[in-house]
Amino acid sequence: MLAIIGGTGLTQLSTLEVTHREVARTPYGEPSGALSFGRLNGREAVFLARHGYGHSIPPHKVNYRANLWALKKAGAQVVVSVASVGGIRADLGPGVLVVPNQIIDYTVARANTFFDGADTTVRHIDFTHPYDEKTRRQILEAARAEGEPVVDGGVYAATEGPRLETAAEINRFERDGADLVGMTGMPETVLARELDLPYAAINVVVNYAAGRSASAAGIQFEHVEEVSQAAMWRVRKILARLCQTQTQTPHPNSNPNLMRDA
Repeated sequence: MLAIIGGTGLTQLSTLEVTHREVARTPYGEPSGALSFGRLNGREAVFLARHGYGHSIPPHKVNYRANLWALKKAGAQVVVSVASVGGIRADLGPGVLVVPNQIIDYTVARANTFFDGADTTVRHIDFTHPYDEKTRRQILEAARAEGEPVVDGGVYAATEGPRLETAAEINRFERDGADLVGMTGMPETVLARELDLPYAAINVVVNYAAGRSASAAGIQFEHVEEVSQAAMWRVRKILARLCQTQTQTPHPNSNPNLMRDA
């Protein structure tokens, strides 16, 4: 089953034929909201709004561990994140869709592992390639099938938030090799890896990053919503096509020690 985590601009998935909703309980607290189960393009899927269905949870307060744990427990086999970002690279302007392949973590105060409790053993995971390549390729193929242009690859800079960045910080991120900047990519990406959940992302560029192009004097928020809504319509088409490629087979939990009952 495909799991979709919607970020800013995608607090609801209108194309999902919802059959039921479940309030999940986890050992890590409450997820951002109820899990919405249903059918997307004829296939089973589950949706979760990262910031809550009223968009009331800021990036640094999202319970990423509870969200991923709940999706895994519910039977998710693949997770696709949708997130709004700022474009650092000159060609990544408002309205561009990117399927990132790398990430740099600048967050500082988030619970970023499942393996830090008294009843768990420390686990060091390989994070050389943070996004699942098979899932990335499936997203790209789904986009091509829908005739939607997307950029293959990009380095995502994950910041703490909730404030946006200074122009100097964006300059630093660019020197570090970042192409995009957002606030929710970590620890979500690494937590999925710890749960052995294939995970990839669709990043929606809604503005140039601070100090760049149209944002040279500041972020123009009045244009962000318009760009976001137009782009999210395209994202929904890609997700519906992607869901068709997912196999619907039982998937036992691969980390039974983590999947204990709450």
